[in-house]
Amino acid sequence: MTYWLSKILPLALLPLGLSLILLLLGLSMRWRWPVIGALALLWMFSLGLVSQALWRWLEAPWQRLPASAASSADAIVVLSGGRHPAPGAARISEWEDPDRFLAGLDLYRAGKAPRLLFTGGASPFRPGQPPEGQRYLAEAEQLGIPPAAMASTPVVVNTAEEAVAIRQLLDGPSARILLVTSAFHMRRAQRLFERQGLQVKPFPVDFQSRGAWAGPLWRDPSQWLPTAQALDHSSRALRELLGRLVYRAW
Repeated sequence: MTYWLSKILPLALLPLGLSLILLLLGLSMRWRWPVIGALALLWMFSLGLVSQALWRWLEAPWQRLPASAASSADAIVVLSGGRHPAPGAARISEWEDPDRFLAGLDLYRAGKAPRLLFTGGASPFRPGQPPEGQRYLAEAEQLGIPPAAMASTPVVVNTAEEAVAIRQLLDGPSARILLVTSAFHMRRAQRLFERQGLQVKPFPVDFQSRGAWAGPLWRDPSQWLPTAQALDHSSRALRELLGRLVYRAW
């Protein structure tokens, strides 16, 4: 029930849900200001400039680094990143974001830690899909990682459970870990793992903000026009902000 509420309730506070509530209010009460407010919300958060500003705020001060630049640790911890259950009797689970998995393998191959740990992320909304950690173990072994160097947690459904489960796999109350997760998610994940007594060395990947080396945003015409993709990005960024408030992870 807690997981269900954590996924459903925030929808009313995100731009699309809040705009629909305002539209229904305006239409039912015949008020103009809720309709204008709904249109303004949708327009603003559908701009690439706005979604990119949110991503940059969330991802600061992290920067994407090569595995060779990472610190050494006792273990590399790769958080579940989401898999998509593709249609078909073969029940193949496709990637949504391979950056976390690939970065974990790069760190291990660079000799940054002797152990590579995955989390068994699973969604109650997708009961037929196996925990992600099981898939990662099999795929890492196919790519040459020794099975004895790897492990996965039991089933977990959120970052707080991931932190507790990883702590139980490690020896000692203050183990050093290289934490691999999306840059926008790193701040919250780091705080939750530190509360388990772990020494966290962040290794953020899967950046959503565009690097300045690719050119200024204001010169890109697509950033000034409303798009469904930008609205989705804004909503994901705002959801992470809500998560930080709930977990007090600033």
